[in-house]
Amino acid sequence: MNNRKLLLLLLLFTQLKTFAQNEDSAWFRNNYIKLEQYIPMRDGIQLFTSIYIPKDNAEQHPILMTRTPYSCAPYGSKQYKNYWSNHYKDYLKEGYILVTQDVRGRWMSQGTFVDVRPFNPDKKAPTDIDEASDTYDTIDWLVKNISGNNGKVGIFGISYPGFYSTMGALSKHPALKAVSPQAPVTDWFVGDDFHHNGAFCLMDAFNFYSSFGKPRPVPTTKGPEGFPFPTEDSYDFYLRTGALSHFAGLMGDSIAFWKDLYSHPTYDSWWQARNPRTHTGVINDSTATLLVGGLFDAEDCFGAWSTYKAIENKAKNNNKLVMGPWFHGQWARGDGANLGNVQFGSKTSEWYAANLEHPFFNYYLKGQGRIDGIKEANIFFTGENTWKQLPQWPPAGVQEASLYLQPKGGLQWTKPTAASSFTDYVSDPSKPVPYTEDVLFRRTREYMTDDQRFASRRPDVLVFTTEALTEDVTLAGPLTADLQVSISTTDADFVVKLIDVFPDKFTYKDTEGYLPENYIMNGYQMLVRGEIMRGRFRNSLSKPEPFVPGKITSVKYTLPDVAHTFKKGHRIMVQVQSSWFPIMDRNPQQFIDIYHCKDEDFKKSAIKIYHDAAHPSKIVLPVVK
Repeated sequence: MNNRKLLLLLLLFTQLKTFAQNEDSAWFRNNYIKLEQYIPMRDGIQLFTSIYIPKDNAEQHPILMTRTPYSCAPYGSKQYKNYWSNHYKDYLKEGYILVTQDVRGRWMSQGTFVDVRPFNPDKKAPTDIDEASDTYDTIDWLVKNISGNNGKVGIFGISYPGFYSTMGALSKHPALKAVSPQAPVTDWFVGDDFHHNGAFCLMDAFNFYSSFGKPRPVPTTKGPEGFPFPTEDSYDFYLRTGALSHFAGLMGDSIAFWKDLYSHPTYDSWWQARNPRTHTGVINDSTATLLVGGLFDAEDCFGAWSTYKAIENKAKNNNKLVMGPWFHGQWARGDGANLGNVQFGSKTSEWYAANLEHPFFNYYLKGQGRIDGIKEANIFFTGENTWKQLPQWPPAGVQEASLYLQPKGGLQWTKPTAASSFTDYVSDPSKPVPYTEDVLFRRTREYMTDDQRFASRRPDVLVFTTEALTEDVTLAGPLTADLQVSISTTDADFVVKLIDVFPDKFTYKDTEGYLPENYIMNGYQMLVRGEIMRGRFRNSLSKPEPFVPGKITSVKYTLPDVAHTFKKGHRIMVQVQSSWFPIMDRNPQQFIDIYHCKDEDFKKSAIKIYHDAAHPSKIVLPVVK
């Protein structure tokens, strides 16, 4: 096909897509009315709420709600939210009452905003409020005041609205029948947006809070302005700015949560109170939950897995899990056929909406259809690129198998036999290992599956690789990194990456169901999972400990679950490094207060990773047998 024909086809597709959206938009306006309403809470605060109500009175309608700190815009009774741009339009066609609410203290709602406001299980006075009580009061008002509703309410939301969905499930309102926390913010110190195992997610945190965290003294429809970055080279900006104390200076004194981050450098009671997993046992048995997340979610991958497991362990409700091959929220935008260079052979987002999310809400809120097609764990396995619907997670038959680091970059299923062996590198904070090879401004979504060849060429990244596999190896569950290390300083970070190395002649071209590739895929080193551990927290996130320089020490930690098949002919690779910049802040490699240290406190560290008979380093994999 020549370029002119391709251009014409693209133009025609764009025109047809625009026509369809305009048609859906017109249908929405013709068949729905919009109500903007302040809903009173038990303490007198009123929350701004947009309510879209079907004009059709032939039947009663369920309510599907999202509570958000990101605005329920557009504001104005004649301005309609663009629900027609994704699969949410199907809820309109099916007659749902759709509700979006500005949470307390954000945008047009009254009150004071508190980030990840803790759940209060012992509310007594009207002034004892939390996000669960605000959800309860909102539901109560809706079912009593919106005519034509059927008395059944569902809640869903992605990311921060996923947190509010979890908190909504704790509300115990009898009308709440179905909740879907999607990529839910869950624990901002252990594994979500702003810390991973105590390491600070510098790039995301600064970019987000320099705008989101600005005070909003009175209700407004106008959002805050972002930070005026002096360059679009993010690596250069974050490195040149230096120690975290300088970022505090750039942020200023007005952003309360940024100061909270600096005031709580360990997993203390303040952070622990902001972990909703502790309270999932209060969820009503009659409230079904559907946890949704992305295998390659750079923000809240941890939240989806861990919230599902917490509900499964504590609650007695009907609880299901969905994990697809997606970036943050990709199941609600685009078709999910690929992430960056890695392709999945089908439109995974469309399959999810049609087969999982819509049937879930239709069954519990409308009493229509069946849910026997929604299994306990609905997981897309990358590598083999297939959905598997399983009766449990991790699936039955999973066995732990250890891949041991070997001398000369080997990686084998057997323990090393050398009497004394290690591989070493120097971690230099002035030249941290980048998370991607490109010069970029914003943190990419695609780095979660990016080619790691750029990193394997650095002297401060250790590379261990198996021989070509003689049979498929399928993993399903969490990974464990178990390193034996020594360092020349009193602290260091450890990043372990599990990588799928494609064959030297691999290509997607001429394969049915795959997009034309625009990247050389032969020898591709696909990041399957990577995670960091701030060394001082190796034994406890609450009680950090320094390293003894030169002493062999165990650094063992869990990486989020994976669902991936290493195909026959591929190789398994493990990379080990001590920086991942600027998605993670730099460790000064001294046992000092990182949030308030100075530029001159950053030191090089000579690091040894041992792989001998007495000190075997390994990664423990959940292998499906």
